[in-house]
Amino acid sequence: MQAEEAARRWLADQGVSQVRDGWVSDEKPDTLLTANQVAHTWAGDVFAEDLDAADQVRLAFGLLDLLDEYWVTCEIRFANDDAEGPLPADVLWDGYRRRLEADQDAEAVTYSLWVDWFEDHATSATAFAEVLGNDIGQVVAERSEALLRRARRVLECSGPVRWTVKELTYRTAMRLPALHSAVFRGLLTSFHDVYGDLEPAAALALLDQLVLPANTQHLAALRHALVAGHKNHYRSPGTWGDVVRSCS
Repeated sequence: MQAEEAARRWLADQGVSQVRDGWVSDEKPDTLLTANQVAHTWAGDVFAEDLDAADQVRLAFGLLDLLDEYWVTCEIRFANDDAEGPLPADVLWDGYRRRLEADQDAEAVTYSLWVDWFEDHATSATAFAEVLGNDIGQVVAERSEALLRRARRVLECSGPVRWTVKELTYRTAMRLPALHSAVFRGLLTSFHDVYGDLEPAAALALLDQLVLPANTQHLAALRHALVAGHKNHYRSPGTWGDVVRSCS
């Protein structure tokens, strides 16, 4: 909340304020803006502020809290990749972890991880380690709702992460039945995502240890695909349709 209020004050300094149905700027007070328009127009300016890099990152995450727009995470990634980057890793990943643990909706954050950090093999190993891999032992030991929330969200969008990077985390997560559904979603997206990655035999061994409802959608189809040795939906066109029909 503190970061969100700091972002609100910063936007006010830019002449942007929230009204009942959206946002307005002093420059065009009669034009109603959406949160997405505010993000596209002003989020990048955070990194031109006369602040140290850590405070710029905190302010950017405050904007994310306030606007709940994926584009804010894009500006964070752009700033990390530009000539003055990278951003301070401790502040960057703490920002992601905090929002993954929060009770509020985290769709912008998980989408950012999925398409920007996990699909890029130059960043996926570090990103996955920072948001879950390094902490999975703590998650299993403490079992707090916040840590479980973070683990579920990361596992479910981890399909593009290389199998060698995520396998141990999946195995550790399986020690908690509360995470079995999230591990299943991770395996399913590892098979279905364009950039998804898994090893069929190892993934099948994990799948067979999961305790899931018998009517779990796609469970039987995924098992059949893995038994047949398929690594990815897009590398075996037609396979998924065949196995779904065979399981019907």
